[in-house]
Amino acid sequence: MSDSKNKFSRGVRYVVTTAVVVGVVAGIWWITHKQPSAQGGWQGKNGMAVAVGVAPVVRQDAPLQMAALGTVNSTYTVTVHSRVDGQLQKVHFTEGQQVKEGQLLAELDPRPYQAALTQAEGQLLRDQALLKNAQLDLQRYRQLLAQNSIAKQQVDTQEALEQQYQGTVKNDQGLVDNAKLQLSYSRITAPVSGRVGLRPVDPGNIVHASDASGVVVITQIDPINVLFSVPETSLTNVLSASQDAKGRLKVEVWDRDNSHKIADGMLLAIDNQLNTATGTVNLKAKFSNEKQALFPNQFVNVHLQLGSRTNVVTVPTAAIQLGKVGSYVYTVNEDSTVSISKIVPGPVSGDNTIVESGLQPGQKVVIDGLDKLRDGAKIKLVDRNAKTDAGAGAGAAAGAGEGSRGQHNRHKGDASSASSAASVSAPASASASASASAPN
Repeated sequence: MSDSKNKFSRGVRYVVTTAVVVGVVAGIWWITHKQPSAQGGWQGKNGMAVAVGVAPVVRQDAPLQMAALGTVNSTYTVTVHSRVDGQLQKVHFTEGQQVKEGQLLAELDPRPYQAALTQAEGQLLRDQALLKNAQLDLQRYRQLLAQNSIAKQQVDTQEALEQQYQGTVKNDQGLVDNAKLQLSYSRITAPVSGRVGLRPVDPGNIVHASDASGVVVITQIDPINVLFSVPETSLTNVLSASQDAKGRLKVEVWDRDNSHKIADGMLLAIDNQLNTATGTVNLKAKFSNEKQALFPNQFVNVHLQLGSRTNVVTVPTAAIQLGKVGSYVYTVNEDSTVSISKIVPGPVSGDNTIVESGLQPGQKVVIDGLDKLRDGAKIKLVDRNAKTDAGAGAGAAAGAGEGSRGQHNRHKGDASSASSAASVSAPASASASASASAPN
């Protein structure tokens, strides 16, 4: 009885051991055959090859530029204040008008200042008459002194009186000049050329020299400046390029979408210190703005040109990825698979990036569909631009076909114009059904 139990137990252990060995062998086979396929030969969802777009690695001359965000800033912004108090009588500008330096903008009531000028001129005339009389007396006293007819003290007194009147006349002349100046201030002129803003005060109001808003604000918009900043790490490159170009670095301004160039200009100045809060340095560029495409306080994209590098390897910036290994790209192999290639990227040149090492001209890198790739993945090349052009061509052809059918139906309707309205609408309905069922 015990022998049979022992034989049964040994049989069970044998079966269990065999099952374990088979499971281990199966697991090893899975790891060695299926797992590498999942890692090295990953083919995307449902085992399909990944559709990607590629671009060649090119050796070429690459212009260097630095991108930054900038703010348009007027060359001069002047709040025009009245220098004297008075009632605003006339306004000689319209809101938003272009004005030139020295142009008359507004007039205050000049009568108080004209009256003050008249008083000063009257005082001057009176004192000039006194001075002339003193000078004549002094001349007579000197003749009498030469004849020993009067004492010398009398002559000295007359000389002092004559000098006193000279001082009075000079003071009066200053009062007249000041009165003329105050009268001229009643005519407000443009201190700079530019565009006037919205008028904060209307004719008839009393304006004061201490008014905070002033009479109008003038902003000079041609030429115009753009302020932007670059990081501290790029300052050395900017300074070096500025020295090589003798301070004449070209600057381009693009719109908010970075799709359309607005203007070309030159770098005007580099700030004399870094902003420790942001780690950047401010730069200013100057632009001609004859077409008034740039507007003060407008946000723009700035492209600062830093020269160029000749005969360098470049790839589209979209191909460069950043991971644990650093910067890398997916290169296309001859067997329609991709491999990870670690690179050392250099400066950016437009839509491309200079590659210092890691790639050779003639290789192809993936620029589209990167989110679905793994090292060793199978790929198929897709020209998305060609598809887009083909779709647009098919749509245009379909539209032309529908247009020709519509024109045919219109001619057909003209031929049967003598029939009733019901008989006219029936062919139109049939034409619409035929157009809807026609293949695109």
